[in-house]
Amino acid sequence: MEKDPIVRLRRVTKRFDDVVAVDSLDLDIYQGEFLTLLGPSGCGKTTVLRLIAGFESPDKGDIVMNGTSLIGTAPNKRNVNTVFQSYALFPHMSIFDNIAFGLKMKRFEKSVITEKVTEALSIVKLGGLEMRKPHQLSGGQQQRVAMARAIVNKPQVLLLDEPLSALDYRLRQEMELELKRIHRKLGITFVFVTHDQEEAISMSDRIAVMNEGRIEQIGTPSQIYEEPQNMFVAKFVGEINVFEGRIVEIHNGSAVVDIHGRHFKVQNRKDFANGRAVKVLLRPEDIMVTKDEELQGTAPALAGKIEEVIYKGKTVDLIISLDAGETVFVTQFFNEDQEDVVYRHGHRIHINWPYGWEVVL
Repeated sequence: MEKDPIVRLRRVTKRFDDVVAVDSLDLDIYQGEFLTLLGPSGCGKTTVLRLIAGFESPDKGDIVMNGTSLIGTAPNKRNVNTVFQSYALFPHMSIFDNIAFGLKMKRFEKSVITEKVTEALSIVKLGGLEMRKPHQLSGGQQQRVAMARAIVNKPQVLLLDEPLSALDYRLRQEMELELKRIHRKLGITFVFVTHDQEEAISMSDRIAVMNEGRIEQIGTPSQIYEEPQNMFVAKFVGEINVFEGRIVEIHNGSAVVDIHGRHFKVQNRKDFANGRAVKVLLRPEDIMVTKDEELQGTAPALAGKIEEVIYKGKTVDLIISLDAGETVFVTQFFNEDQEDVVYRHGHRIHINWPYGWEVVL
């Protein structure tokens, strides 16, 4: 990744009447990366995309590309293309003409247009379908046509506004792989908008989690998932269990937290003080489940019983009611030998976790 970003948003604010869609936002986008803007509906992620594309203008701040401000630059004068959620294909045109439309507007020679469209069709694996109309294609094929039309001009930045949301689950998975393949092949910058955490985690080099017009956290998928910086990120990205506790001992880089009268050693990355009330966050897959009698008088653990068992093939999800009154969601790798012993409705169990797997806020 290059040191200097190709696109910079600096203190960008955008209002729609009394609603602040983007609130004094800073963002750096680097050459060749796959950056995802992730967040709930109405958080401002699509507005950021439209600001970069030039379909909206900021009320405050600046958008810079390759060292030059884009403020006042028309969308067709920016080295940026957009793939829309609806694909926005021309229904009366052939696939070839849909892809060639922008090239024709720029008055390229016919031979050059044919060469570029053929290359784009090859990249999205739609060779031989150029004379069909959009209604003759599947949803996944239409999405590829929209991609081909966007990449045919070889933009420096490709903006993708929830392009997979209209596809069914299996086709969406296939198109995720296709998008990653196309990204690697072209080497251009992708800025992808989605509210789907799985999409973001599986496809991105970096993720910017947005909420109410601001970026809550930006980082790699593993950083976002394993080291959330606040409760919004922790709860929005994947399942999370939250335990209320209080620090009772401080050590170098670690602490001991009292949770329901049991003392657990945790990481103390934020250098919390002794006596501070904290929240201990654990992903479902980071929690260990052990038979009740196996932990009596040994490692610190919380007791409870299994309320629900949800078999998912390689894993099993457990909903556990703790004696302290909390409900915990746990994911365990499925083991047939353990199923009859532990993973049964009503069975008494204990839960704990290896030191260092938790996040403390």
